[in-house]
Amino acid sequence: MFIARLKHYLPRGLYGRGALILLVPILALQIVVSVVFIQRHFEGVTRQMTRNLSYDLRFILANVDAARNRDEAQAIAAQLGAELGMSAVLGSDPVSPRDLRTFDDLSGRRVIEVLRRDVPQTLLIDLRSDLRMVNTVFATEHGPLSLGFARGRVSASNPHQLLVLMAGTGLLMTLISILFLRNQLRPIKKLAEVATAFGRGQNLPYKPAGALEVRAAGAAFLDMRNRIERQIEQRTLMLSGVSHDLRTPLTRFRLGLSMLSDPAEAEELRGDVDEMEHLIDAFLDFASGEAQGEPVAVDPVALLRGVVERWARDGAAVSVGQVASQGTVLLRPGTIERALDNLIGNALRYGTNARVSLRMSDKSLRLRVEDDGPGILETAYAEAVKPFVRLDAARNQDRGSGVGLGLAIAQDIARSHGGALRLGTSADLGGLCADIVLPR
Repeated sequence: MFIARLKHYLPRGLYGRGALILLVPILALQIVVSVVFIQRHFEGVTRQMTRNLSYDLRFILANVDAARNRDEAQAIAAQLGAELGMSAVLGSDPVSPRDLRTFDDLSGRRVIEVLRRDVPQTLLIDLRSDLRMVNTVFATEHGPLSLGFARGRVSASNPHQLLVLMAGTGLLMTLISILFLRNQLRPIKKLAEVATAFGRGQNLPYKPAGALEVRAAGAAFLDMRNRIERQIEQRTLMLSGVSHDLRTPLTRFRLGLSMLSDPAEAEELRGDVDEMEHLIDAFLDFASGEAQGEPVAVDPVALLRGVVERWARDGAAVSVGQVASQGTVLLRPGTIERALDNLIGNALRYGTNARVSLRMSDKSLRLRVEDDGPGILETAYAEAVKPFVRLDAARNQDRGSGVGLGLAIAQDIARSHGGALRLGTSADLGGLCADIVLPR
């Protein structure tokens, strides 16, 4: 459970995770070294320096107690304080009933601990009034004695220098590591960019670079891309030959039918030839969808309106719905027009009206075709986009039978652009709603 929650806050990108891998050990090392240094410095060195100073304090207090009167005690305290680098004032009462220090003064805790232990006459230790001085009050035979001395005599004057040096060095090493990490991750990001573009039908130039493992992955990608391109090229050549070989006998059939003496029999056979030619055209459209060249910048609004106007000129009941778009998108316009034609043809085959709309955001482009037909059951969406599948039970086949490739071609074209075909139910018209969603 804890690991699952922790993953939610960790970076998702490779660069962020790599930086985290570098920073965590550095920070852990800094913390460990700092703790060890602070422990040894503030507990070891401070105790030793305070213990040495306590000898001087006990020496002064012993001489003051041995004085015959108060004036002699004051003179002895002033003389010894001057010789030992302290200020001494006899007769000053403590200003606080307890010792004073700031919350973050770690060494001050050890100073108070050692002085209280080694000098029993201690009444007050003030480390807060002046951070550069230690003001103390001790009990003597002639009244309270105030002694002040520099803080540097009981603790190091610049204990932060090592910490600053470690932090600065760690920061410098972190920056250098991030620069090296960026250079190592750049080939990986480039490979991901080229692979994503290839999935969307774009063939970007790429040369393997980086570490041996990254170069191996890049070389494997190039081999895979070359095999796919060869396969597409071979399929295109095969389809061209199939198209030529099939259309030639169909042409001879048409010529033979025109020479038949019985017009009724010729008309019936001519219908079979037309249906066969329609099947061949649909199959070729489906199988040759990937060999369409490189994407170009296209105004999707102009493309959509051009398709709708072409259908409207033929008398089809097709209208333009909501259009929200600005700018251009990288598309293969011929294939997108074919996908829209197939969706509109399906909409008019099973309904009486079709509506085409468009919406574009910063990340995606959505082309929607809706109709007022009977629609498709949600459980049959996956089956409907398979090639050569006709859902006659769900769609009214009295309006004309297709070959079961309209949605399959649209889905194939959407996938070749890195997008998807999504089916649903039209909220307004009540029939099928087909969305072609493409990344920008």
